[in-house]
Amino acid sequence: MAATTVDLKEALAGCAAGDRAALRAIYERECAAMIGVAARIVKRRELAEEVVQEAFVRIWRNAHRYNPELGPPRAWLYAIVRNQAINILRSGRREDLVDEVPEDVASAVEAHAAAERIPEGQALRRCLEGLEVRRRTSLLMAYVDGFSHGEIAGRLGLPLGTVKAWIRRSLVQLRECMG
Repeated sequence: MAATTVDLKEALAGCAAGDRAALRAIYERECAAMIGVAARIVKRRELAEEVVQEAFVRIWRNAHRYNPELGPPRAWLYAIVRNQAINILRSGRREDLVDEVPEDVASAVEAHAAAERIPEGQALRRCLEGLEVRRRTSLLMAYVDGFSHGEIAGRLGLPLGTVKAWIRRSLVQLRECMG
């Protein structure tokens, strides 16, 4: 099977039958894109590679569970990658690899630095500056840094419901300000 002409349904059926060449064909066709998807979720290349490695183990072990009637094979493969990436985030391994600066401080600094890069006269900057500092920080951590609501709550030491409400209200306030 050439990597460019791989039929993913056939390759998954091959994996289910124990054909290692089928797994290799899937790997050669999809690995780079899978690493990209995982990297967008976990924010670190080395973790993204770990995610994809674990995803391929799961694909190998669970290929027999793929049901073409429930969706395309590519969707099934990428759902495994996404779920594995989320599992790594939940396990805390992402946080184990950060620098010595406390994450809550580093994240807030990065979020505010991103807001500072918006030119002075732009409506978005003016509207962001109109938000209360902690609400602006949580919003920027979600949309600039890509943190989940739970990660933001943990980093800022706030209840999850508070963070969700702040982000939702801040988005409404931004929409009204920019509208």
